Amino acid sequence: MARAEQETVTTDDGVRLWASGSGRGEPLVLCHGGPGLWDMFADAAGPLADLATVVRWDQRGCGRSERCVGPWTAARFVADLDAVRRHFGFDRMALLGHSWGAQLALEYALAHPERVSALVYAAGTGIGPDAGWRDAFTANFLARLGDRPGRLARWRELTDRPLRTGGQERERAVLQWSAEFADRERAPELAGRMADPWFAVNDACNRALDRERRGRCGTTELYDACRALRVPVTILDGAHDIRPRSAADSLERALPRVRRVTLTEAGHMLWTEDPAGFTEAVARAVSDSRKSE
Repeated sequence: MARAEQETVTTDDGVRLWASGSGRGEPLVLCHGGPGLWDMFADAAGPLADLATVVRWDQRGCGRSERCVGPWTAARFVADLDAVRRHFGFDRMALLGHSWGAQLALEYALAHPERVSALVYAAGTGIGPDAGWRDAFTANFLARLGDRPGRLARWRELTDRPLRTGGQERERAVLQWSAEFADRERAPELAGRMADPWFAVNDACNRALDRERRGRCGTTELYDACRALRVPVTILDGAHDIRPRSAADSLERALPRVRRVTLTEAGHMLWTEDPAGFTEAVARAVSDSRKSE
């Protein structure tokens, strides 16, 4: 698979998912953030395709995948990810999940450890309760967005509107995403690139999966499952992420096979602000997984 090829993956309940594969070598499947967003790994996929067969996909009801009514559960999304694996004919695969996608990739590894050669847990918020990091995240977000005149006020104005046009939804998202970057001068431009192409955010998906995640994080069941996981995991952080990186400490403490890598110049969108560091960390995780087989 030398060049990017568009694919349609059909799940066991008949939902059509958009996917794209490129590169050669060991399988590496990317899980995007959200919930309710779409794949934004286009810039990362090229360098990664030099070291692996890279598969990107849009989660159900999101982006280029079929609009549907759910169900919006982690178990359903894990089954969808397994449909992607089967479609591409992978017996085992490395997984890279970003933000919410990191939680999805972790849940897949817990459910099917024999099908995962390595896990890169990028910019996730760990397995502890939100109370440990949510207030700091909110304060950091407001401070970051308020560092330029007018941005925070406009975001609040758009957020408070009961109804928004498609253009206003995009404007609000770009303003919100601009807080994710350490490079404050380029933040509006980089956030705009995240919204190109623009697909409507699936709010129902976002709310349901976030509610389920909050109910699961901090539970004894999740801690015990992570302690028993034998898949090698790389926790990949951006030092300037507005989510305090101490949030991921809970996961690091629980995992028996874990490496922690921090990109000192990056915010939440790691491959955008430190593409070389991001690619190097992923390459090492994929390489080490082959050595440990």
